[in-house]
Amino acid sequence: MVSPSAFLRTLIVAALAAVLAFAPAHAQQVVTITTTTVTWTYADDGDDADHEYIDEDAALLDDEALAEDAEFAATRRYAPAATLATLGHAKARFGPFSVIDAATVRMAGDVTSATPRQFAAMLAAFPGLKRLEMVDCPGSLDEEANLVLARAIRRQGMETIVPAGGSIRSGAVELWLAGVTRRAAPDAEFGVHSWADEYGREANDYPANDPVHAEYLGYYREMGMDAAKARAFYALTNSTPFDDVRYLTRGDMARFVALD
Repeated sequence: MVSPSAFLRTLIVAALAAVLAFAPAHAQQVVTITTTTVTWTYADDGDDADHEYIDEDAALLDDEALAEDAEFAATRRYAPAATLATLGHAKARFGPFSVIDAATVRMAGDVTSATPRQFAAMLAAFPGLKRLEMVDCPGSLDEEANLVLARAIRRQGMETIVPAGGSIRSGAVELWLAGVTRRAAPDAEFGVHSWADEYGREANDYPANDPVHAEYLGYYREMGMDAAKARAFYALTNSTPFDDVRYLTRGDMARFVALD
């Protein structure tokens, strides 16, 4: 005999299934686009397909997502499609990373909790990587993982580069700062804004002497800024609300860190 509670659960499951079955196609496309922002995958046209390394997480992606909404791609203000297409010549892919040659890796996509592990797997397979080209990097979905990744980039002694047409925003700017040497094309785009915690509180909602600020200031100092520049850069980023973005140029960034 089915208990009343079990019967109720059955009705709930059936109702949810009905809702999902008749969900609008447009809503499903939006979800797919968001997913591909997290990790990008591209077809490999090279002859060394037998030697390609594919991360397990990449296999979960919908390869048709970028093509199914051309209007979305056309309205992006960053990373032209022609630049992103060059990632298709990768020897191997690990999450947002595409290995181009023994020394060069290109990055396009968000940092998630899995990204530090993907980066470590990539270095295990290609220990000679020293050049990180950041093509189109929206930021991070996990700030703790982002800082772990940034310090791994610094330990590897990598050069970080925003190439022509490249755009990095939010937590990706912290990754670029992790480069032992840093480069940026004249048209490189740097988007910054305030951080926000899980409760929606932003940096300026916390008292100036709150320890939470010390983590960010300490990171900037670790990456080569002096105390005054660290405070100035931190204040600049937090002057823009979390749900907005302020775009900085190569020259703006050169006020805070050395560029090669």
